[in-house]
Amino acid sequence: MPPTLASLVHHSALKLTVRAGEGRLDVPVRWAHVSELADPVPYMEGGELLLITALKLDAEDPEAMRRYVRRLEGAGVVGLGFAVGVNYEEIPKALVDACEEAALPLLEVPRRTPFLAISKAVSAAIAADQYRAVTAGFAAQRELTKQALNSGPEGLLTALAAQVDGWAALYDASGTVVAAAPEWAGRRAARLTADVERLRERPAPASSVVGGPEHEDRVELHSLGTGRRPRAALAVGTAAALGTAERYAVHSAIALLTLTTERSRSLHAAEQRIGTAVLRMLLAGEPDHARAVAGDLYGGLLDAPFRMIVAESVPGPRGAATGDRLGTLTETVEAAAARSGEAVLVVPEGERLVVLAADGGAAVAACVGWAAELEAARALPEHPVAEDDEIVVGLSAPAGPIAAAAAYKQAEQSLSVARRRGRVLVEHEQLAAGSVLPLLADDAVKAFADGLLRALYEHDATGRGDLVASLRAWLSRHGQWDAAAADLGVHRHTLRYRMRRVEEILGRSLDDADVRMELWLALKATSSDQ
Repeated sequence: MPPTLASLVHHSALKLTVRAGEGRLDVPVRWAHVSELADPVPYMEGGELLLITALKLDAEDPEAMRRYVRRLEGAGVVGLGFAVGVNYEEIPKALVDACEEAALPLLEVPRRTPFLAISKAVSAAIAADQYRAVTAGFAAQRELTKQALNSGPEGLLTALAAQVDGWAALYDASGTVVAAAPEWAGRRAARLTADVERLRERPAPASSVVGGPEHEDRVELHSLGTGRRPRAALAVGTAAALGTAERYAVHSAIALLTLTTERSRSLHAAEQRIGTAVLRMLLAGEPDHARAVAGDLYGGLLDAPFRMIVAESVPGPRGAATGDRLGTLTETVEAAAARSGEAVLVVPEGERLVVLAADGGAAVAACVGWAAELEAARALPEHPVAEDDEIVVGLSAPAGPIAAAAAYKQAEQSLSVARRRGRVLVEHEQLAAGSVLPLLADDAVKAFADGLLRALYEHDATGRGDLVASLRAWLSRHGQWDAAAADLGVHRHTLRYRMRRVEEILGRSLDDADVRMELWLALKATSSDQ
């Protein structure tokens, strides 16, 4: 502990006597300062023991002493040392009364005790306290390192909580608590998820302090990682501000956890390279080779139904895609898989991401939920136009290793549809369950339809008939002349004549089923109600 007024009073060589403020002797002393100025306040920083002889003070004037003491107290001076036998044989009553009134500790310094001895005592005590703090910090560092090597992050957090006499928690990239010590701290740490999210938005390294009436203690949050986006975060909760030794322990924990995080990133990169090879083998129709390369790395992922997810970053108004959305999606999927203990294969491919995850698992659910939240946010009136990249995601139907190539194609098809429809995510099952007509909104399809039907529209524009409406009615009635003619309100012979004109103008036979199909889809693509 740093020196206090009480420790100075108990110092046998100083022979100090308490004359006022006995109830505040436990306050720490930051320094001992000598000043005979009538107003030394401009030169104070707070926490000092001020030593005086009252050379320039009217120490017998009660009102002057009250003003003097009030200024000292306002400046954070923790005590006043008065040397007797120099200008005054004893401390004037006006100063004693003023200190008693303000509860400011007043120490009587005997003539045989020089101010220098008091300054040396304070300096020695501060140095000894700092040495103890450094020694304790090194001991804590050794203990934390030992626990990190033997027990991993969980052991390190347990040791850190003991060092700071509080609790500690580790968060993953998504802001989820992955470890806490003691065990009860997990619930408290979970309430800080929003604060961790705000911290992760700042460049690493970053830290913040959380406290206030809504919190049970003082919590320090520290980001972990050396990249632009923090990979994890550490929370340390204590009843009061950290001391020097506790600060050493926290800094050691940050360094060790950062090393662990960076090492995990290196291992993760190696796993991604293996995952890339496994994915290529699956897509090449070599599931047995893929299993042999994967080994136990992906557990039973390749032996059960899985989903293929293909996500692509789309450039925003600023131009090139930044990849931030893909990074967030990766963190979301991997964190969900880690929490549920399931394997997931993640392969980044530039501005594209390929994920192979268990069907019905947490990773797929997290991907779908994340996309739904993003799409809901886009729909809000106050949602700003995206400044950076957007993202589209395609999700395949459940498949097995033999059908991995088909699943990849399904995911790409779903992604293409999501891009055309302005959706964040489209599942392949939605394509089969829906209608093909919305797909006709594609610009290439519209251009083909306009080219195919242009001659008919130009014919009708001259007022020489209504071939387009007649063709639509005839096709909608599956070539039934009487029913189509009734819909148009014309004779069936008139309708037959019009269909021959359609064949002549287009140079195609309506007896050909493919021609009828193309004409029907072209009419749908150019219809005003589509």
